[in-house]
Amino acid sequence: MPVFFRAITYGTLFVGFLLIYLPARILSWAGIARPEAIAWPQSAGMVIASAGAAIALWCVGSFIWIGKGTPAPFDPPRKLVIRGPYRFVRNPMYIGAGLALAGAALFFGSLSLLLYGALFLLIAHLVVVFYEEPTLRRSFGAEYDAYCSRVRRWLPGTGGFG
Repeated sequence: MPVFFRAITYGTLFVGFLLIYLPARILSWAGIARPEAIAWPQSAGMVIASAGAAIALWCVGSFIWIGKGTPAPFDPPRKLVIRGPYRFVRNPMYIGAGLALAGAALFFGSLSLLLYGALFLLIAHLVVVFYEEPTLRRSFGAEYDAYCSRVRRWLPGTGGFG
């Protein structure tokens, strides 16, 4: 199957489960329904969630076109992706997903959804530190080390943890 279709398939499953199905279950368990009116929190939530979704889609596109692979750990990019959103931070896909969850939490006024988003980012951090970074270091060696010295993990800027 061509990389584009594999990436769309895996991305849809990931997004569908972690960013649509589980949040819908959380809202249902908390008894939270869609707001009847759209006020400033809902508008701000839609803007934030849309920005997060756009970042995540940009990342998937970068994996397909630059890396020749997908976001799935079992079908990763064949080339190190350091362009597109990866010029600014090393993990923009997780940031995009976190923004999408934060926007949804604001839209629905849901503390439980905000806590889910925080848990998602904590787990993402652990996956990055204990799985993704060592795997990338083994796969791309000095090229990945040079990238890490130039681009921060979570916050735009140069080098370091941030």
